[in-house]
Amino acid sequence: MTKNLNLNNAVFVTSAASEKQFISSSVKGIAFAGKSNVGKSSVINSLLNRKNLAKTGAQPGKTVHVNYFLIDERVYFIDLPGYGYAKVSASEKERWGKLMESFFAGNDTYDIGIFIVDARHKPTQNDVTMAEYFKSSGKKFAVIANKTDKLKRSEIESNMKLIRETLGLSDDTELIPFSAQSGTGRAEVMNYIMNNL
Repeated sequence: MTKNLNLNNAVFVTSAASEKQFISSSVKGIAFAGKSNVGKSSVINSLLNRKNLAKTGAQPGKTVHVNYFLIDERVYFIDLPGYGYAKVSASEKERWGKLMESFFAGNDTYDIGIFIVDARHKPTQNDVTMAEYFKSSGKKFAVIANKTDKLKRSEIESNMKLIRETLGLSDDTELIPFSAQSGTGRAEVMNYIMNNL
């Protein structure tokens, strides 16, 4: 994209509960994924300089559909359902798995990915599975390590190394330390998005 997005022109479009409801469009799409308590909605709101476009809840697991937000009529931010919430039923986990398989199997469901993990902890097995979804799609994705504001500065580098190793990220996959609270990493993520769409 050659010019900056007007982030003030951001609207919720629809929630897709099944493959047939996915938006197929010439408009580019960025898929955001992460476990249910990683602060995914807060990251999206931080990138858009908005407080509550993507809904944040006190209870994890609120995003159960694929939510589409249209930014400046030029790009979709696609908020994928969070995963790994312990209180979700087996049938709901199965529904999530089928929804994600169909989303990542489609050629025109999205263009680049933003995968959000917790900077404080080693990625979970569910995180590793999600990384494999992104890798298998063959499309570019970056990893955001959110909540760096809760780490000591001396801990960040070693935690980034652990995340990269655990997820099996290639050297050319960007891993960006981030804080939705302080705005750390926001410029780097927006640059990544603008340079790769």
